Amino acid sequence: MSSQAVPILMYHAVAHAPAPATHELSVSPQAFAEQMEVLAAGGFTPVTTARLAAAWRESRPLPPKPVLITFDDGYEGVHGHALPVLARHGFTATVFVTTGWLRGPYDTGGALDTMLDWQQVKSLGHAGLEIGGHTHTHPQLDQLGAAALRFELLRCREIIGDETGTRPASFAYPYGYSDAAVRREVRATGFGQGLAVGNHLARRRQGPYALQRLTVRRRTTTEEFARYVEGHGVARTFAKDRALTKGYALVRRTRKLRRKAGLTRV
Repeated sequence: MSSQAVPILMYHAVAHAPAPATHELSVSPQAFAEQMEVLAAGGFTPVTTARLAAAWRESRPLPPKPVLITFDDGYEGVHGHALPVLARHGFTATVFVTTGWLRGPYDTGGALDTMLDWQQVKSLGHAGLEIGGHTHTHPQLDQLGAAALRFELLRCREIIGDETGTRPASFAYPYGYSDAAVRREVRATGFGQGLAVGNHLARRRQGPYALQRLTVRRRTTTEEFARYVEGHGVARTFAKDRALTKGYALVRRTRKLRRKAGLTRV
């Protein structure tokens, strides 16, 4: 695998018995532990999203086999199951939290499963994990108007800063959806980099606001995981995902154009 190609792994819940809504995108604690063993045995060095983006932006060196371990939404199992495994290997990660889904004073009631509370988020930060933003209520950002988009980003960034003492530098787009307007606003809000999905290895040429990730699912086998973190068979493994992504992107663009036309129709 080229030094300019980095696997960014996208996890969600780590749970023995996840809620039905999160089941497909969850992994079992045993599977997660086995996958981290693969990274350790393969000589990978996990880095945070902020470190990767800074290295590529400023031409700084990275470890010989960098990898990013990322978690979206903020499920409780990241603290209860993933953190002990990460600590055992001396691994870092980035946790992208949806602030309105976490347990506590900002809870909007939209969470799909048991979420982290803010004390656990702080604990993750103290353990050396990066806390990133994932909006306040997890909408499809490319379908929002300008005011709603800005609210989602600012509210998320504000709450994380207030609770952890540090404004988040990194952002992950809910569902992986973004467009040029969304990426501009993410940058304007103060985030230094943004992660999509895409199911490709990340490369510098993608730009800091469109770095792509590889989806890890309940059905991902240890053997399959081992192949694609080394850059083997990525195109074949995720061919169906990418086809669906392209098709749905066209649907979303059409919906957005129709809404705009409706707003401007006299």
